[in-house]
Amino acid sequence: MTDTTTEQHAVILTETAAREVKNIIEQQELDAEKVCLRVGVKGGGCSGFSYVLDLTEKRKDSDEVFEQHGIRVICDPKSLLYLNGTTVDFKDEIMGRGFVFNNPNATTSCGCGSSFSV
Repeated sequence: MTDTTTEQHAVILTETAAREVKNIIEQQELDAEKVCLRVGVKGGGCSGFSYVLDLTEKRKDSDEVFEQHGIRVICDPKSLLYLNGTTVDFKDEIMGRGFVFNNPNATTSCGCGSSFSV
């Protein structure tokens, strides 16, 4: 497992998103010392790739680990190819609430913001 807590983060978690992740961990009564936020991509969605967010205690040796605002963010190397430089934020607005991705690698994204193409 590669620990890059002192290097520039390839996936950036905003303070607002980190606060929401902490709220979810607390609401689901998960062990905050063990749980990590997995950020990744999978094939599918209206634009070709879908974003994946998951709270997990399972990490692989090949995962990249980023500590941000008290949250351990993990990302597998294949997803990192598509997510390098991506900011994960959380919006709570009249039109809806949820995590949003600002991905500089995406050439197009769908209207809902949950999928993209490169």
